[in-house]
Amino acid sequence: MPDPLPVAEPDLVRHVIATTGLSPATATRVIADVVAYFDETVEDYVRRRHHELRLRQVKNAQIWSALAGEITTRRFEAPVMTERQLRRIVYG
Repeated sequence: MPDPLPVAEPDLVRHVIATTGLSPATATRVIADVVAYFDETVEDYVRRRHHELRLRQVKNAQIWSALAGEITTRRFEAPVMTERQLRRIVYG
């Protein structure tokens, strides 16, 4: 069973409802989805993106280069990682 989504702050839910016109249930779900997205760890991000790119038939050599660049633009503080470190996250 997947982890439950985080509970959204009531003030934030009210703000999103007021500024978007979303229903309370939809606003709560959207907030929880965004929070979960930004809570992703470097390791989870690398594994997820590697899988997404492989499904698009991208070669590993291109994936490692893309991931090394992408992780520097994400919200988490990711250290500069070598291709070898990225491979170890995916393959162990």
